[in-house]
Amino acid sequence: MTKDSTGPAGTTNVGDYELSDDIAQQLKRNEAGLVPAIVQSERGEVLMLAWMDDHALAYTLATRRGTYYSRSRQEYWIKGLTSCNTQEVVGARLDCDGDTILLTVRQRGGACHTGDRTCFDARTLLGEEDHG
Repeated sequence: MTKDSTGPAGTTNVGDYELSDDIAQQLKRNEAGLVPAIVQSERGEVLMLAWMDDHALAYTLATRRGTYYSRSRQEYWIKGLTSCNTQEVVGARLDCDGDTILLTVRQRGGACHTGDRTCFDARTLLGEEDHG
């Protein structure tokens, strides 16, 4: 995890942010040091799932900007930095096992990289209309 995204002024690296020991000790990371983050709107709508490491979570908590770690690009990304589809984080919770983060955000624009409101708009496998 070597690449960093810079902050708005271009001077702050996500990788410079550290979690408090109290929070870090509660996290159960996968073998890559990552924790899944479920992102929901203030209304409870599930918008996306992304991955966070300690630095991304620390940056998110400090700045209230949704910040994640891209496994495919192996770099940090701050939601909206290039797309203007921003996430203002208004809440953060850790599940009972410490292995999943739930972020509540004020979403501006689409949450999905496709531009859709959510990453779960396009492919319905089973819907309420299928309930018999």
